[in-house]
Amino acid sequence: MVGQTAIPRSINQRAVRGSDLKGSAQPEHGEGRSDSIGISHIRNFSIIAHIDHGKTTLTDRLLEATGTVGLGGTVRLMDSNPIEKERGITIKLAPVRMSYDLQSTIYTLNLIDTPGHVDFSYEVSRALHACEGAILVVDATKGIQAQTIANYDKATEAGLTIIPFINKIDMAAAQPDRVSAELVETLGFKPADILFGSAKTGAGVTELLNVIIAHVPSPSSDLCATKGEDRNFVAPLRALIFNSTFDTHKGVIAFVKVVEGEINKNNRDNLLLYATHEKLSPLEIGYFAPDMRAVDHLGVGEVGYLATGHK
Repeated sequence: MVGQTAIPRSINQRAVRGSDLKGSAQPEHGEGRSDSIGISHIRNFSIIAHIDHGKTTLTDRLLEATGTVGLGGTVRLMDSNPIEKERGITIKLAPVRMSYDLQSTIYTLNLIDTPGHVDFSYEVSRALHACEGAILVVDATKGIQAQTIANYDKATEAGLTIIPFINKIDMAAAQPDRVSAELVETLGFKPADILFGSAKTGAGVTELLNVIIAHVPSPSSDLCATKGEDRNFVAPLRALIFNSTFDTHKGVIAFVKVVEGEINKNNRDNLLLYATHEKLSPLEIGYFAPDMRAVDHLGVGEVGYLATGHK
């Protein structure tokens, strides 16, 4: 935790319906830019699923649909760890920023991919603390599995808006109607809440993006609620560190979500780790897209990183 404290905010689960709205990819901000992002235009969400139900492939399609990366077919963009590539599974959660233009309004979507393997379920819990919504992916050929229920329970306990997405409907063995009935009977979704698609072909991805924008709440800030989005008001900094990795040159890279205030070049020498009261002076502030992009500041509701320099 950075700043004074950082407590994840829970929200009530909301029903999700399909949307006829259409959006388009938006070119991402260049390195070094520090354009202000209104908190109402931010969506932080995670993708959760049982292992091999297609969440990482769905992540790749979302990155392509938003123009974050070029069309790459079957490249597993978010699995950068050699073990992940070798075993075909996600271990370390990875946040990535996407920009999406919906009816001439630019939205910032922060996606955190998660592992489905039970051995790494603690990574799912970490990811959910930085989100307001979750996409629950279910394989149309297999239906609800053990980790489907476990991840659903974690998202429900965190108070997240959950969007059910039945994947792999293009497969010959797909039974989307049966799986939809399972979601209704076992997890209590309404039939109209359930989305269908294929991460492999990209079917249903645009509709999913529109539903995320329409139904996943923007991040909440108690101070923002009282002050509005006044650009001249800067609250005291509180940020949640939800994971970390290591870079040979930049040291420990802390993944953060800004809960209040902002992290910028002017205050980065005055950061305090809440648990240890240790001062932190990061070398760099930025976000993932999916590579590291340095920026001047991270504002409330944004997800990014601090390059600490600690080795």
